[in-house]
Amino acid sequence: MLPRSGDVLHVTRAASVQFLRPIMFRVIRVHDWPTYDGWMWLDGYELNATGDAVSRRSIFVQAAGLRQLRVTPQPRQHTVRPRRPLVRTPVRVG
Repeated sequence: MLPRSGDVLHVTRAASVQFLRPIMFRVIRVHDWPTYDGWMWLDGYELNATGDAVSRRSIFVQAAGLRQLRVTPQPRQHTVRPRRPLVRTPVRVG
């Protein structure tokens, strides 16, 4: 599983031994830095129980140990609406 920006993950010891106490983590970016096979660097925010960001972190984790709590919806196609013609009226000067 490759997380995307905006995904909320449950990061536990299965992802890395540094997470004895599991955290919720909202992804900002997945780095393309070279790492060991199956590992990745993530930038994001650690979330509290109510889902508010409490600290910004960079974490080194195994992709197989991550569990998605909330998936970011796919971006919608941009809809172009036809523009209404601009109505101009004369302005009195002076």
